[in-house]
Amino acid sequence: MADWAEVARIAGGLPETTETSPRTWRVRKKLVVWERPLRKADVEALGDAAPDGEILGARVADEGVKFALIADRPAVFFTTPHFDGYPSVLVRLAAIDTPELTELVTEAWLAQAPRTLVKAFLADG
Repeated sequence: MADWAEVARIAGGLPETTETSPRTWRVRKKLVVWERPLRKADVEALGDAAPDGEILGARVADEGVKFALIADRPAVFFTTPHFDGYPSVLVRLAAIDTPELTELVTEAWLAQAPRTLVKAFLADG
């Protein structure tokens, strides 16, 4: 079960990533992961499937990745109509383990970081 301290540790360990506001991490100025509480419209759209608890938003490479994550792990990943057409996925923070969270945050960073920074990061890895 992950928590915000774990998100902060993982995101903060990636090059040039900062917490720009509480529970919002960016690489340079691009959004990587963030707290995304459900809004009234989200709850209405999800109905009984609307989760309780902390929700993490994460950028993904494209919508194909988003839909694959949701299909593979619907107990962890989901979306709302607000994110239709947008390469982001929502995560039930309490349902994701540390290795999967690390992979998600790193992939979000890779999707948003400038190419030169990604190249240097991958070369060091």
